[in-house]
This record gives sequence, C-alpha cells and structure tokens, in this order.
Amino acid sequence: MLKVVRGGSLNGLRGKQLLLTIVAVFCTTLLIWAWEKTPLVGTLLPQSEHFEILSPVIYVEKPTSDPVYPKLPTSLTNDKFDTVSSDESVTTKSEQEIGAVPKSSANANSHEKGDGENSVESTTTEKVCNYAKGKWVADVRWPLYSGFGCKQWLSEMWACRLTQRANFSYEGYRWKPYNCEMPDFEGSAFLRRMRDKTVALVGDSLGRQQFQSLMCMVSGGRESPEVLDVGIEYGLVKPRGAIRPNGWAFRFPSTNTTILYYWSASLCELEPLNISDPLTSYAMHLDRPATFLQQYLHRFDVLVLNTGHHWNRGKISGNRW
Repeated sequence: MLKVVRGGSLNGLRGKQLLLTIVAVFCTTLLIWAWEKTPLVGTLLPQSEHFEILSPVIYVEKPTSDPVYPKLPTSLTNDKFDTVSSDESVTTKSEQEIGAVPKSSANANSHEKGDGENSVESTTTEKVCNYAKGKWVADVRWPLYSGFGCKQWLSEMWACRLTQRANFSYEGYRWKPYNCEMPDFEGSAFLRRMRDKTVALVGDSLGRQQFQSLMCMVSGGRESPEVLDVGIEYGLVKPRGAIRPNGWAFRFPSTNTTILYYWSASLCELEPLNISDPLTSYAMHLDRPATFLQQYLHRFDVLVLNTGHHWNRGKISGNRW
C-alpha cells in the first residue's frame, strides 16, 4: 500500500514538470513571435546606435557629356601592340592580315560634330573571334590536299586513300567559326608568316597526325624534294634497334621555316629506375617537362602540346610508368 502512494506522488511530480515545460515553450514561442512583429529592444536603443538598412539600388550620377574614348589605331606593326582593356573588344593587325572579319561588329558610340568643329569622336567595338566555337560545313573546294599525292609525309596507317575505305565525303568539310570568317589556308602564306621560325608539335599519336597533316597542307600534297631533313639538329635520329626515331624535323629553305614533331605521350620527364635493365620501370616527374622540351624549348616560336590518351591504367602499366 505504501509503494502505491509513493508511485502516485512520483507520477504527480512528473506531470507538474511536463506542464511547466509546455508553458515555458509556449511563452518562449509567443515572445519570439512578438519580437519579429515589433522588436521592443530596438526601440529602447538610443538614436546613435540604430542601424540603417540601405536600399540595394545604386544611383549613378548622369554625366554631363558623352564619354570620350581614345581612338584605336587603324594598324599595328609586329614590333608594337596596343592592348584594349575590355575583354570583348580588340583591333589587331594580325586579324586584318589573316582576313578574320567578325560579323557581330558594331559602332558602339559614334558622334560626328558639325562643320565648324575639327574633331570626330568614334569608338569601334568588335567581338573577339573564338575559332574554337563553330561547326563543320560542306565546301566543294576541300580537301586542301590529295591523300594519294601526299605520300611523302603520311604514314601508311593514316593514309586513308591508300586503304579500302569507300566513303570519303568527310574530306569535303571545313571548320566555320560562329562569329567570324576564317580565311582559307594557303601554304605559301603560312610559310611567309612563319619565316625564320620553328613550329613544334609535341605529344602522342594525335600530335603526330597533326604534324603530318600540316606538312601536307603546307606542301599542297605535292612531292617537295627541296625540303630539308634537319632532325639531327634536335637529336631526332633513330636509335639502334628502334623502329623509327622519336620525332622528325623538316625545314623549308625558301622561308627558313622549320616544322618538327617529338613523341612524348605524357609530356613529363621519364627517368628509368634501373638503367642497366631494359625492362625497368620509369619514374614520372610530373613537375618537370619532357627532357626534349628542357633542351630545345628556347628554339621554338610556336609550340603545340597534346596528351591524354595514355593516361589510363592499361597504358601506364604497358609503358611501365
């Protein structure tokens, strides 16, 4: 009987605690709701401690006259280039030479004054031509060279015209950028622009195909016995027991233009772990360029790099990297 009374007293105490908790939660909720409606504490602060919430609208004072922009040069030399602060506007001689005329160019501000005044203010805004954005369009003037005639530079495995392939309609397409006209490629014009310069392509088989295609484009797909093999100047000779050299270098004597290719699938320095073992693995130094680049980079005027296909588990294991 005593145990029953004690249990009842304990239950009554717990009921009172639960009731007080519910009342406290209700009062707290009521205070928070009242605070959101009318923050009483804010009204008790002195005027000097009040915060003013400003409107996000920014008012710009209207200029009294039209802005005056510096005139852009009509032509630029190769020795001196003027830069334009805006990323979306540029005027360069190089674009005029290669014939890239942006379609979406417009005069942003053009004000011509009366006959009695001597100055004319004009600003020409042209969008930069992005050759990477465009599409392939059919062109009856293509291809630029014949796959039958360019046997001097094309490897047998990539000379599609020498295979049993029957469909060659893909050769009749050219790349057309969206915002500008890309000039037709001319081998003689390319050599003139690259006079006394060296164009280097370094990478895997994709870079090798680009190199061979460029040689065909420059030569027009014709036999060019006057082109000099200068691979020895860059150490591009076939090692003993190798199937082919690590690259090729050719020079067009008419303009002293050199075009070369070097095989480097990873573009980084590879160091054998055991020089005396022909089957040794290699350490990849990702923070160092390929040894060929370290030796000859200072001699290149144009460098085209590509990598990616060999960065997979199978290729890395096969190459013992």
